[in-house]
Parts: sequence; C-alpha cells; structure tokens
Amino acid sequence: MREISINGQKREATGKKASKLMRKEGLVPCNLYGEDKDEKGLPKALSFAAPFTELRKAVYTPYVYVVNINIDGKEHKAIIKELQFHPTTDALLHADFYEVNEQKEITVGIPVKLNGLAQGVRDGGKLNLSIRKIDVTAPYKNIPEILEIDVTNLQLGKAIKVGELNFEGLTLATPAQVVVCSVKETRASKAAAAAAE
Repeated sequence: MREISINGQKREATGKKASKLMRKEGLVPCNLYGEDKDEKGLPKALSFAAPFTELRKAVYTPYVYVVNINIDGKEHKAIIKELQFHPTTDALLHADFYEVNEQKEITVGIPVKLNGLAQGVRDGGKLNLSIRKIDVTAPYKNIPEILEIDVTNLQLGKAIKVGELNFEGLTLATPAQVVVCSVKETRASKAAAAAAE
C-alpha cells in the first residue's frame, strides 16, 4: 500500500461551531480511532484537525493510502475509515481514521484492474466492469495497491465472480456471488453467431 504523511493538531473544542471555525481556517476536523476503548467498550476517538491541502492527496485519489499522521509530535499509522462531504459543494467536512499496526488485520476496498483481451471481446462482445473495488482483509503490509484480474479466457456471455478469485495472503470480504466483470453479447456478436450457424 502507498503511504502518505500529514500533520495534525489535537483539538480540544468539538461541536458544530468549533468545526465551522476550523474549516474557515482551511482545517478539516478529524477523529482517530485506535486501540483505546471507553467504559462501554467502544473505540475511543482522538480528535484532531489537519490541513485540507495535506488531506486532499489521500482523499481525491483512486488509491488506498496508509496515512502517517503526526499529531503534536506523536506518530500514528492509520487508514481512512469514513469521509463526510458537503451535499452540494462536495467539500470535505470531516474524516475518520482507523489506527493500524503490522499485526492487526484491516478490511479495505482495493481497486480492480482487468488485464488481457477477453476471448468474448474477440468474438464481438463487450467487456463490462461491474465493481470498481473489492473488499479485502489482511494486515496492511500484505495489501496491494490494485487487484489484477486476468480476463483473457473470459468467454462471451460469461462472468467472473468474487468467489472465483484468489489472492495470496488476502481474505476477500466482498460476497462470493458478486460479479466483478462479464462479457455481454452485442448485436455484432449475435449477427456473427447467426452467420456461423
């Protein structure tokens, strides 16, 4: 996985008013959820603020990053857990991070890349990518930047499902019956099949 570094500062004031002021200064309110638990056994959040200019590199990208967050001189390794955007302007309003280490398994969506020219496309069909990311579970060090899938042998009218895939060191968290890609018939492929008959 790619890594990126950002600087943060602990924030004491929370709530809507404080968050609004922060955004005016070009900062994004964030929470970091780590190993610490509260009295109810729920993960305890460390509230901090980070400059939007640094966060945008990890947010507006197809890649999944491990984010090295420096909060007041203390280093934390994390992945983005959840992002909140303004409904009309798409401006980043809030970010939640989940602290990771080399042993702890995490579940994260990794982009899919299709390799090769499918047999079904050579026969006149159209290759259709159904999902852009597959959820995988593993320690972050084992997680690749992209999941490469060879489609060379994919026939006309056939599909590749998540359950048919296997990547070393990864557990696939997306349901097995989900279709990743398929080759659909086109008018040209139907005409070619009719002519062959």
